[in-house]
Amino acid sequence: MIMTTSTILDRLSPLILGCAAVLILMGCGSPLHAQTVAVMVNGEPITNYDIDQRSKLNFLSTHKTPVRQQVIDELIDEKVKIKEGKKYGVDPTASDVDQSFAAMSSRMRTTPELLAKSLESQGIRPETLKARMKAEMVWTSLIRGRYKESLQVGEKDVAAAVQANGDEKLQTEAFEYQMRPIVLIVPRGSAQAAIEARVKEAESLRTRIQTCDEANSFFKSMPNAAIRETVTKTSADIPAVLREGLDKTPIGHLTAPEVTKQGVEMVALCGRKATTVDTPKKKEIREKMFAEKYEAKSKSYLQEVRKAAMIEYR
Repeated sequence: MIMTTSTILDRLSPLILGCAAVLILMGCGSPLHAQTVAVMVNGEPITNYDIDQRSKLNFLSTHKTPVRQQVIDELIDEKVKIKEGKKYGVDPTASDVDQSFAAMSSRMRTTPELLAKSLESQGIRPETLKARMKAEMVWTSLIRGRYKESLQVGEKDVAAAVQANGDEKLQTEAFEYQMRPIVLIVPRGSAQAAIEARVKEAESLRTRIQTCDEANSFFKSMPNAAIRETVTKTSADIPAVLREGLDKTPIGHLTAPEVTKQGVEMVALCGRKATTVDTPKKKEIREKMFAEKYEAKSKSYLQEVRKAAMIEYR
């Protein structure tokens, strides 16, 4: 039988349409992304490809081979979290997630592009990490928004925990510091000798500067140097190492120099006074109590939404 071009196309059409219908799930024409559905959650699929991607991401952060069922449970949890978020109007946009991704890369001292390339070199699509980040964003907003009052940690609770700790000094060991950050700029890529010379220069300036007014006048006119506006922080807001250095520094003098990405940095201590706000230990106790409340509420809420979800294993 001789078939015309029209007849051939007519017979091929159902096949073409069938392939198109399952392209996303079965990967027609794209063996790399060939995938099958492992679980349906409220009508949305979790594929074996999703599980493989998340397994790689988890291995990257834990350096342990994840248990498949734990990975599936994690993905199920995220599906129900996203659905619950939409129920209350919590639905981060792609731009919101990209901003969070950029913030993460900044904390890792890299760029979004380099972070994405790093993930891809491990066989992980950046979207895999972004999906997890989106679920975390949704869930955090839900918990903090819906249960804000019950998550609050009262001063009496903190005081009781402080007393139970058995250290009366926790009530008074807090100071408020007034500081002016200073940087002696060292161009990136400078030789070690240039950096060491800048450090020696900073050390010599520590013996010359006696007041914050002197520091302000000197560093504003000094080439390749900058002094920032006054910053006020309490003991609870400052890392222990810096706090120790500030407590050893006389008012008006400079802290020991530290080499950073910007150059050689110091702090001019312009004021230090006792305060009744949180001590570092009280802040630690408050944050721990909040985290415990948050975790308990998150766990019970998640169990509630999972029970209401339609989960079908394939």
